[in-house]
Amino acid sequence: MIQSDDISSASSVETQSDYTSKVRNEIEQEIKRLKFLSNRGLWALSLFLIVCMLAWRDFSLLPLPDTVTAALGAPPQPRFISIMLVIYTFSAITLSLSRIMGGIEHKSSFCHVAYLTCFFLFYHFAKALDENFWAVLGAGITILGVESYRIWSFCSENITLKHEQLEHLVRTGQLPPVE
Repeated sequence: MIQSDDISSASSVETQSDYTSKVRNEIEQEIKRLKFLSNRGLWALSLFLIVCMLAWRDFSLLPLPDTVTAALGAPPQPRFISIMLVIYTFSAITLSLSRIMGGIEHKSSFCHVAYLTCFFLFYHFAKALDENFWAVLGAGITILGVESYRIWSFCSENITLKHEQLEHLVRTGQLPPVE
């Protein structure tokens, strides 16, 4: 009977050790994922700055505005584009701030780069990019700055939480209780 208890206790120690190493690996993988994700806002901001450089050069890689407007029709008036830019800017900032307050994980800020690129293109095809370049640049830097902070802060909080879980796991052999 004693031999049976020794075997089962040795087996449970091995099972506990396997569980601990498995959970530890999962936590370490999540920390790596969060560290990679934390730079996503900066990558989106960098991409936006590349688009800004192309816009500054009046999109020399694209066909002339007259060619595009002949195929697609007249672009919206710059006044309407500006109104939509203001609405979009306030909506995007409000959405980002609400995600910060809610602690919501939303990985992508690249969609904002696409929307802002569209504003550059609308102004370009309306032949009003020179007058409105700085407005789109300012809106983009503001939106992507808030988004970058939101992603970084979410990841930083969760990395800290994961490190605390890892320390508790190493110390006690189990995850901390959920609060």
